[in-house]
This record gives sequence, C-alpha cells and structure tokens, in this order.
Amino acid sequence: MPIDGKLLEILCCPVSKTPLTRLSARRLKFLNQAIADGTVQTVRGETVSQSLREALVTEDSKVIYPVIDDIPVLLEDRGIGTTQFQDF
Repeated sequence: MPIDGKLLEILCCPVSKTPLTRLSARRLKFLNQAIADGTVQTVRGETVSQSLREALVTEDSKVIYPVIDDIPVLLEDRGIGTTQFQDF
C-alpha cells in the first residue's frame, strides 16, 4: 500500500528538512537494478541488498529513503545518496 498522501505532506528529510516525494517508477526501477548489481550503498557505507517496492526522495533528488513494510525509514544513516549514480 503506498504511503498516504496526507502523511507524505508532512514528511521531510531528517538532515536537510527538505520535503520528500515518492520516487518515480522509472527511478525505482533504476535503483532496484543497481541494488541487484550490488553497487548501492547507504550513507553509512553499507551495501543495500534488498530491492525496494517504494522509496521517498528529497525534493532536490540528493537522498533516497526506503519504505519498508509501508513504513518510511527516515534515518540519516539509512539514506541512499544519489551522487553514487550516474544520470540519476
């Protein structure tokens, strides 16, 4: 079940405090392919091994936060920086 729109209106990045939006289907597919290739790391430097059904991204597209079991994981060290991707 996708995140409720009302909840999404109040969510923000825990670091930059910028608003979050849903990661588009095209970008989610790109991210999941990179995860399958074993090339995605969290801000902490841990490899992301599980594909995502949903994710949130900061308004400036710099950080992605996973949504696991319909719960946004808005922890600084669990964010995925987009600078590790080319043409994101």
